[in-house]
Amino acid sequence: MKLKIVLAQLNFLVGDIEGNAQRIIDEAMAHVGKADAIVFPELAITGYPPEDLLLRDHFIQRVELAVAHIVSRVRGIHLVVGYPRRRDGELYNVAGVWRDGEILAEYEKHKLPNYSVFDEMRYFSPGREAVTFELQGVRIGLTVCEDIWEVEPAAMSRAAGAQLLLNINASPFHIGKAPEREELVQNRARENSFPIVYVNLVGGQDELVFDGGSFVVNAEGQLIQRLDFFTETSVCVDLSMEEDPTQPSTGMIAPLVSEEERVYQALVTGVKDYVLKNGFNGAIIGLSGGVDSALTLAIAADALGPDQVEVVMMPSRYTAEMSNQDAVAEAELLGVEYRTISIEPAFNAFLEMLADEFAGRAVDVTEENIQARCRGIILMAISNKKGRILLTTGNKSEMSVGYATLYGDMAGGFAPIKDVPKTLVYRLCRYRNSLSQVIPRRVLQRAPSAELAPDQRDSDSLPDYAVLDEILERYVELDQSVMEIVAAGFDERTVLRVIGMVDSNEYKRRQAPPGIKITRRAYGRDRRYPLTWSKRNR
Repeated sequence: MKLKIVLAQLNFLVGDIEGNAQRIIDEAMAHVGKADAIVFPELAITGYPPEDLLLRDHFIQRVELAVAHIVSRVRGIHLVVGYPRRRDGELYNVAGVWRDGEILAEYEKHKLPNYSVFDEMRYFSPGREAVTFELQGVRIGLTVCEDIWEVEPAAMSRAAGAQLLLNINASPFHIGKAPEREELVQNRARENSFPIVYVNLVGGQDELVFDGGSFVVNAEGQLIQRLDFFTETSVCVDLSMEEDPTQPSTGMIAPLVSEEERVYQALVTGVKDYVLKNGFNGAIIGLSGGVDSALTLAIAADALGPDQVEVVMMPSRYTAEMSNQDAVAEAELLGVEYRTISIEPAFNAFLEMLADEFAGRAVDVTEENIQARCRGIILMAISNKKGRILLTTGNKSEMSVGYATLYGDMAGGFAPIKDVPKTLVYRLCRYRNSLSQVIPRRVLQRAPSAELAPDQRDSDSLPDYAVLDEILERYVELDQSVMEIVAAGFDERTVLRVIGMVDSNEYKRRQAPPGIKITRRAYGRDRRYPLTWSKRNR
């Protein structure tokens, strides 16, 4: 006899409680007669993460009504669904099991993550008990996301008689996360001698992207099924009830693709969902002919479609002709609408207006910033007029050291490559060109330049990006000290200079638009440094 369980790897909108509930009802009813149970991700009813919406009484009341509505509507199949549940004045992150109008079990999440992008202790109380339910003679245990990262919850479920464990998740993407998850779940399966079904959320939510990749491992810890990454899908897993322990049958194992492909998919998913879920009519990009704006354009066109993206070239007296040519080539290769608006009239007007204030003072970065702000004003005006979101094009290396202009190139609504180091920008461009040529070869070969001064190069102000990015990774993502970084072989003066730039530019990053997290530690909710602090001992 076979037990059939559907893994519903879906994309939910935070706060759309009624819409999410209807989605759950429709998906469940579509599998009635074809499966015994269907499993949805963590907090599927609210979307994840709902953050301070959870502090609103009315929000929790809407969840309670949605749970009652789902329970009343779905018949003929077991549902396993994530939602918040208030009990005795406390709020819990729950995995509930329902069948034919009856709630069979409610498991309260034990381990509440309070690190990185997570702050669940702000909202939830921890559960204490193992919970199991019976399905076709099989005793099934429940855990929620972080529980599987610790030994105790799975062991408690096994001690309570579970022959199979269902783990529902909202596990966000970062580089290296997918294989890390699978190895950990494989260990839990071997430790407890039962199969584990791991169901993950998919889609973008503000800075976070959930990559799906739901999977199943058998009691020996072997991976026997993996769903596609970054794709909404519902797949049925067959489990044999003749064996002890119950064993799932081998199914499709989606490939674990290259790092560049996974990151690119994450960026496309994040842009698509941010733009569409927030109701924008498309996107605007300032296209310079440089590598960063070229990658941002490719991501936007792939996410939204070329007809929903338009670009503006804004040359100045310092813009090289080949930059203009490359920008036009990029727009035409991707089939997006483009136009050219020179910033010279605005730049000259500002210089004339400020002539008395600047009298007797040398030309410096001030004039460079005015150019960037002229571009920001133009792009924001078009964004306002057309209802299209302005996507900024700055990368993580630039954001780290403040190589960006407040209210200039930092002006915008969303920053797709904000967490992408410059060296990875080049790798992603080459990956995208491997699918079809959309970025001219010359763009990848030229020395990078902001083109805000005569013959300007990034290397005039910054270390080589290969060196810079490794120092930044050690300091920002790994929290290494100056001494540790120098001991790894880096020049001490260079390290001190880079770290000084990182620390002194936190005020800029606080004012930057949100962007997609793809590294272990992104700026924003993932790395929260004070603006004012003693920097003597770093």
